[in-house]
Amino acid sequence: MTGQEREYTSTGVPAWKSPVALSVALHLLIAGVALAGWSWSNPIQEPPPNSISARLITQQKPEPSPVLEPVDQPDKEQERKELQKQKQAELQKRQKEEEVRKAAEQKKLEEVKRKEQERKQEQAKAEELKAKKAQEAARQKAEAEAKERERRKAEAEAEKKRQQEAKRKAEAEKQRKEEQRKREEAERKKQEELARKEAERKRLEAERRLQEQQLEAQAEQASKARADEARRQEQAAAAKARESQMLTDSQKYQALIREKLSNAWYMPSSATNEMTARLQITLLPTGELASVKLLAGSGNKAFDNSALNAVRSLTRYPVPSERDTFEAYFRQFTIEFNPREMR
Repeated sequence: MTGQEREYTSTGVPAWKSPVALSVALHLLIAGVALAGWSWSNPIQEPPPNSISARLITQQKPEPSPVLEPVDQPDKEQERKELQKQKQAELQKRQKEEEVRKAAEQKKLEEVKRKEQERKQEQAKAEELKAKKAQEAARQKAEAEAKERERRKAEAEAEKKRQQEAKRKAEAEKQRKEEQRKREEAERKKQEELARKEAERKRLEAERRLQEQQLEAQAEQASKARADEARRQEQAAAAKARESQMLTDSQKYQALIREKLSNAWYMPSSATNEMTARLQITLLPTGELASVKLLAGSGNKAFDNSALNAVRSLTRYPVPSERDTFEAYFRQFTIEFNPREMR
């Protein structure tokens, strides 16, 4: 409208390509065509026909002929232009209103899109938070289940250790009782053997005395001719007595050595009554161990090693002070380790 400033929105296209410019050009074209058509439709004024002037002469004063002046017709062109201007103004107004409406719709659409995007973002955040919560709950559940499994495993291991410890103690107690029984049995057999040996020694001693008495009686009754024979027999009897004494002494010290070895011997759990290890022992006159040698093994390495360890564990062996008896029986001798015989 005249006297008012119009607001133009830049659309990024040349001004002559804008909708307003195109609309104005279109209306101008339509107006031009209409004007041209209207001019063509008006008939061309033909020149007035020639007329014959006649004057009537009367006594009355003739009235002057009316002067025909051309009647001024309304300036249709001006009206058309004004109408065109009004139409153009209305068109521009409608275009502006349309632009405002479209801008409002565009803004509303953008607002709806923005809100929809915000709603989707909020929904995505909510879903993400829900997923995180579900993941955290699953993680906590997994941790709780893992802790429960660890607790049950620890309890099972503790129970297993307790049972193993109880079993070990029971086996140790059983082994202790078995060893005690073996020691008692060995002590009983040792006492029986000592008693048997003592009885044998007394019997031999009685026989020896009887033999000596007989020899003495025979010597007294023998004639001078048999004096040499008597002396020979006496010497033989003395040698036999000495040998008998040496044998008795050797048996006594052998029993002592066997007793000490039996006490020092710790048989392995795998030992059986059928196992036998035969060892050769060499001693010094002081009773110290010079060497030990395995002559025949039992077939069980642990059994053989236990026998060797028992021999090496004694720092000093009981030996007779008589050198002849020591050299004859204890300088080097063999001994067999057998569970039945060493008890």
